[in-house]
Amino acid sequence: EEADRKGGFREKTKYPEKVMVWLGACAEGLTTPIILENGMMDAEVYINKVLPIALECGDKMLGSDWTYQQDGARPHTHHLTQEWCAKHFPDFIPEKRWPPNSPDLCPLDYSLWNKLAQCMNWDRITTKATLIAEIKRSVTKVDKKKI
Repeated sequence: EEADRKGGFREKTKYPEKVMVWLGACAEGLTTPIILENGMMDAEVYINKVLPIALECGDKMLGSDWTYQQDGARPHTHHLTQEWCAKHFPDFIPEKRWPPNSPDLCPLDYSLWNKLAQCMNWDRITTKATLIAEIKRSVTKVDKKKI
């Protein structure tokens, strides 16, 4: 125990539990986080689970005059995703106007996820369920001014 407190020993799970989190951000704050417990997303999941929430949150936070932007990840660039976005969002930046080969070219990847991690109480996380609960709690704690 003493060595552990001093950083001498650390346990590491060989196959840790994972989840995938989708989160949108705008000047008015963060959207509802979408937790994909199996850690996988394809175009079908993105269209059916993520985009309707993104649209609902965008309209609620920004009204009817806003632009949806996404990176170049495969579920985002799929032709059905592009069609859905063109049909439903007030405006959006299509794949053709986004830099090629940019699955992670997004400010969220370099700043917001770090802020979210800093808001998390890592001692509370002992199971997948507590991880998900802590992610949801932490989203509400991120300072809107830092977005």
